[in-house]
Amino acid sequence: MKLLKARKKHKLESRILRRPVKINRLFSAKDSVVDLIDYDYNVLTVLSRFSLPLGFGQKTISELCAECGINADAFLLIINFLLSGEIDERSMGRVRPSDIVGFLHNSHDYYLSYKLPHIRTNLIAALDEQHEDINPIIIRFFDDYTSLVKKHFAYEEEVVFPYIRNLSEGRPSDYNIDMFRRQHDDEIEEKLSELKNIILRYYFTKKPFRMYDALADICNCEEDLKSHTVIENDILIPLISKMEGCKVRK
Repeated sequence: MKLLKARKKHKLESRILRRPVKINRLFSAKDSVVDLIDYDYNVLTVLSRFSLPLGFGQKTISELCAECGINADAFLLIINFLLSGEIDERSMGRVRPSDIVGFLHNSHDYYLSYKLPHIRTNLIAALDEQHEDINPIIIRFFDDYTSLVKKHFAYEEEVVFPYIRNLSEGRPSDYNIDMFRRQHDDEIEEKLSELKNIILRYYFTKKPFRMYDALADICNCEEDLKSHTVIENDILIPLISKMEGCKVRK
């Protein structure tokens, strides 16, 4: 009897600990938007940065993109890349630089007007009064990080994106995308990771629920910014490099 109970317990624990393995798949324009979200809910933040409204109904990706004036190839290129790590070369050939720049611009607005202020509010609410000496340092650290992000985004908005628009319209420039690539470092990611580790290792609190919530926000933002950087490095830069090469050959 004890052996039977032990076996049942082992089977139950196995079911609890075992996670379903996702099969990598590439989505197409014919797939349902809801099916895409069911596959990986992390795409929700990506959908928001394409300015796609909720209330999807039974719409396919193609139908939703057409309704909202979004290039479905650009949408699928980014979504499939983030989900699988694979770049669809066929989609790359059908994507305009303005499609990627528009997405990245919306992403900047998302971080600066919503995500970072939201994290700051949660972080302040999670701070424990017993650490009056450390709390201002943590908030200053986060504010310094936010300033770094603003500086990075401002360079892209004021230098890189206007250059790409000028290149698309055939206007000459002394700038090139390799200048952006060379100064595109990991400082932003490293600073947020540093803040996360300081809290994880050294910040004792009597309000763990709030701090865990703030940490989850920080971790999500860290991963999100990595994805943002990857889109710039692996999609935008190669796309513009190819355009520059075509201009030179002409």
